[in-house]
Amino acid sequence: MHLYSRQILLDGWDIDAQEKLKLANVLIVGCGGIGCTTAELLARAGVGKITLIDADTIEISNLQRQIAYTEQDVGFYKSEILTKRLQSINPFIQVESYTHKLDQSNAQDLISQQDLVLDGCDNFTTRYLVNQVCTSSQVPLISASAIGFQGQLFMVEGDSACYECIFPKEQQANESLRCADSGVLATTPNVMASLQAHHALLFLGLGATPLKQKLMLWDGLTMKQRILAFEKDRDCPNCQASHTANAQ
Repeated sequence: MHLYSRQILLDGWDIDAQEKLKLANVLIVGCGGIGCTTAELLARAGVGKITLIDADTIEISNLQRQIAYTEQDVGFYKSEILTKRLQSINPFIQVESYTHKLDQSNAQDLISQQDLVLDGCDNFTTRYLVNQVCTSSQVPLISASAIGFQGQLFMVEGDSACYECIFPKEQQANESLRCADSGVLATTPNVMASLQAHHALLFLGLGATPLKQKLMLWDGLTMKQRILAFEKDRDCPNCQASHTANAQ
């Protein structure tokens, strides 16, 4: 009670909302600049179980923006180091980690048991896979991305438009659009991670979906933020396939 007292004091956020966090299972895909900050914020807020998946090890260049890690962690798996950090921050939660990639062999089993998936990975292949499995399994997804000075955030939930509706797969084949190749300011992924974690808390605690079928665009150079509504693509191969499977 003392740990979460500042949240429980909020108008509209009471013990019931805090209990919902305690009972929630969340999967975080990617433990990089977005994932490690999102995970820490959710751990501090009291999300009951956090599952982390990332096959990468920590490099010196990660330390500029991935605030969960230090120089002593270089060479170790991100998900394992992040797990230890979360457990030291909040001993009242469960943390589980995987040191392999999310792929076709494990995505269904991992995602189907979650109350929410938070995607902060840095490649399109994984993003489309997460979107596909979340849609078919009817598991809510909050997707965040950051590159350079800019970030994006949106939610897929229920029968809403999905990631592939707004970003058709054939238009997003360029895997060079990653922080490792294009650069990123230290603050950009952390801003997007904070927004992602904030949205996750609103959803888990209050059932709120402010970015369902809406795309938030954040520009770190101008400090401007826009929210764009978008429609479901009736020809989307992912949505159509999922709708047919669920109907059967």
